Amino acid sequence: MKNILKMGLVLMAGALVFSSCNCFNKMAKNRDDVQITCNPEVLTLNNGKVVADISVNIPAKYFNAKAVAKVTPVIVFEGGEVAGTPKYYQGSKVDENYTVVDKKASGVYTQHVEFPYDARMRQSELQLRIEIKCPKGGCKELTLINANTGALPTESEAALLATESPEGLALRKHFGLTVAYGVNTLQSDLDYASAMVPMANDYKKVTTTETSVDIIYRINDSKVSRGAVKGLDGFKENVDETMQNDRATQHISVKGYASPDGPETFNDKLSKARSESGKAAVAKLLKDSGLEVDAAAYGEDWDGLKELVENSNIQDKNLILQVLSLYSSSAQRESEIKNMASVFNELKSDVLPKLRRSKVVNSTDLMGKTDAEIMELVNAKKYGELSNEELLYAAESLVKCGEQKVAVLEYTAKQYKDVRAYNNLGIALAENGDQAAALKAFEQAAKLGSTDAALSNNLALANLANGNVAEAAKYSQAADKKAKALAAAAQGNYSEAARNLTGINAAIAYTMNKDYAAAKNAIAKETSAEADYLRAVIAQKEGDLATAKAQLNSAIAKNPELAKKAATDVNLKGVN
Repeated sequence: MKNILKMGLVLMAGALVFSSCNCFNKMAKNRDDVQITCNPEVLTLNNGKVVADISVNIPAKYFNAKAVAKVTPVIVFEGGEVAGTPKYYQGSKVDENYTVVDKKASGVYTQHVEFPYDARMRQSELQLRIEIKCPKGGCKELTLINANTGALPTESEAALLATESPEGLALRKHFGLTVAYGVNTLQSDLDYASAMVPMANDYKKVTTTETSVDIIYRINDSKVSRGAVKGLDGFKENVDETMQNDRATQHISVKGYASPDGPETFNDKLSKARSESGKAAVAKLLKDSGLEVDAAAYGEDWDGLKELVENSNIQDKNLILQVLSLYSSSAQRESEIKNMASVFNELKSDVLPKLRRSKVVNSTDLMGKTDAEIMELVNAKKYGELSNEELLYAAESLVKCGEQKVAVLEYTAKQYKDVRAYNNLGIALAENGDQAAALKAFEQAAKLGSTDAALSNNLALANLANGNVAEAAKYSQAADKKAKALAAAAQGNYSEAARNLTGINAAIAYTMNKDYAAAKNAIAKETSAEADYLRAVIAQKEGDLATAKAQLNSAIAKNPELAKKAATDVNLKGVN
């Protein structure tokens, strides 16, 4: 924004001051040549700060050699103001240590201004407050002047300017020269929550458990002994107990095996006979259950042999395993087994007899609570009747209300001290807009000792959402591309950010980079209120006020809360 100061140099004064402060009199002659520029034209929120560079182009033979001017940048908003760091300018004959303005040469003088962002600044003005001093006349000490008219304050105005009353604030604003309006806060609309990574629950709608017992046979025999039948009593008790659970479905099977120390063909037939005899014994035992019993033959039990040897106390078990691994032919392995059994008594007496068996297996499918049952308990706030995994599952897949999701996860986190619960709670809080609480939840997850990459990712994003850019950098190295892109956007590196962002976040980055075509394309398929709102901002920046109004109306229709936001949004100036 380039302003030609028609009433005189902003840093100096105007006609009324000239008559009272002699060193400024001659400076009025070329006042129309003095220009002031503020970059950016509209103040912009970046990295939690509002910054601008103000430049004043002063022509040659203009600044009085004996003059001093103090320029204080001030952001003024409803109900208050924040003053920045002042800068002093002096003529070449002033014995101070300020920035010298050479009367003989023209020059451009810049002043960098920086303010920590305050939400009240969304509707604000960046002003310059001018105080002048001259060795002659009425301004021998620094005196605040009306920068718009050059007028010195009256005695009553001077007294009022020194107060913090509403009237004093209003008068100081009246005395200031406005060089920029409002703060573009589009950066604060970056959706960090959308890039946060949840931790998965381990809830299973069907959990399968397996219990088993072996029927041991004599060598080369398939008849089930009375002792073996008696050994099935515990198995039957387990089946009967499980029958009482309406959520359980049992599958009974008998798997026949033979020890691999005989001919393969013989062993195949033997294992089949053992599976059938085992099935008959189990079916008779469970006849009142109504359960079917399946049977299958598996021949020589080489896997069982290897497992038993590995878990045995045989001194040379590694040698046995190595010898077995050398042969692919069953006949050769059978021969070696016989040879080793004659050498290693433990192999003959402890291992091979256990392979002459039928393995009786009960594979039970246990149905978990249905979605409806879980939600009934959640809605009744009977969280204590749900397990940790059920609560995590409910929050992730069933609960739609943001506040209810937070409540479920808060209970889960406190009850189970689970990293996943705290992590997912942080995401839920971020989605609800409570960024400070979200960060605390992620930090609590970290205290539990988690090194999960998802948590580092979320800590980076949560710190960005809270304006802690330096702290976010500690976690960014372990973050994914999307989180790193949002970190770039939070620091104003929009070109870099846009390459790895999608949707609303990409559109914001493109808009801040003034690539409006790419911004519109990024949200072309988005139908949310937030997308319509952003389309209104883009249209306003393109000068299409009709489209801007239509999109804003659509956004407010979908989310009435956006009307309040739009009312103070400098990006929609002239639209609402």
